[in-house]
Amino acid sequence: MKILQVVDGTGWGGTKEQVYLTTRELKKKGVDVHIALSFQYQEMVEKLKPYDIPIHYFENAEKIARYKWQNYKRLIEIIDKGKFDIVIANSPHAFDYVRVAKVFLKTNPKIINVKRSGRLPSFISKYLKYSAADKIVVVSKNVEKFLKEKNFFPEKLVTIESGIDLSRFKPEPEKKEFLRKKLNLPLDKKIFINVANWNPSVKGQDKLIEAFAETNIPNAVLILVGIDTDKHVPEIAKKFSAEDRIFGLGFRKDIPELLNASDFFVLSSYLEGIAGALLQAMATGKVVLSTLAGGIDEYLKDGYNGFSVPVGDFLGLKDKMKYIANIPLNEYIKISENAVKTAQNYSIEKTADKYIKLFEEIVR
Repeated sequence: MKILQVVDGTGWGGTKEQVYLTTRELKKKGVDVHIALSFQYQEMVEKLKPYDIPIHYFENAEKIARYKWQNYKRLIEIIDKGKFDIVIANSPHAFDYVRVAKVFLKTNPKIINVKRSGRLPSFISKYLKYSAADKIVVVSKNVEKFLKEKNFFPEKLVTIESGIDLSRFKPEPEKKEFLRKKLNLPLDKKIFINVANWNPSVKGQDKLIEAFAETNIPNAVLILVGIDTDKHVPEIAKKFSAEDRIFGLGFRKDIPELLNASDFFVLSSYLEGIAGALLQAMATGKVVLSTLAGGIDEYLKDGYNGFSVPVGDFLGLKDKMKYIANIPLNEYIKISENAVKTAQNYSIEKTADKYIKLFEEIVR
């Protein structure tokens, strides 16, 4: 069985993390997996280098990449020459490439589209684009249920939850002081952390900043980590006179260390699939607080392994930030232990096993 993972663009985020992890794990489990990506995507290449995974280049990742026929032509040649059994499109834009390529292929691979959010495509997109997929993988049962209720190809939907790398994300409370010194974080403050690339319309970081500023929790700071947070956080924090309590660190590769150096994780999303960043925080034993976007309520249970509020309830988010900032130590420890146990159910190894089962089913 020969598999081609297709990913578009560059940068890093939840989608790219999952592509890397699933590709790596599939290779470890003996699957003949290849990856097709942009010429400029050196970060993915470096991460995959130790695993001897064949890499094919098809996309010149410029602003109008999807309108360049040469990008499609290269992908068509890669698929036909490789004679792949299955082609996986890992994002909406990656599926644009695969959908068009399918029309011109001489070979006939099965097509899997991975849909990581519950956003419902338009009528035109549904029938011109998604109808070409043999299977549509969604990352939570809630998303699958929603799409089935909307009659979005219910016979094609398969839930495979995103996985996390538990070898990297694990609780290390004994290192907190050391890590704070290393990362130049305050030693005497309670640290709330949010991990998400800057995208307020989806991740709600602007409202999170406002809510945290209004809590006025003594001796507490909020750090936001992700692409462009260093550019946008300061101006919004200044608007609420909280520039000395709220900081944007930009893109970072040391997320496990930042989580272990922090006390609380907070997520303010309007839209999610399974929320990998939240699961990573739980795996490190943080007391977490999140909106119940997407499939989050499948594993986050308020008061048991973390805390939650409805999507868009920033007044509730503010109140619960105040509460967890003063949570008794014994309750913190209990919730932390339950969070770690929950995260164990979302290992990337289990995700890869589910993909292998799907591969076997659709090529049978």
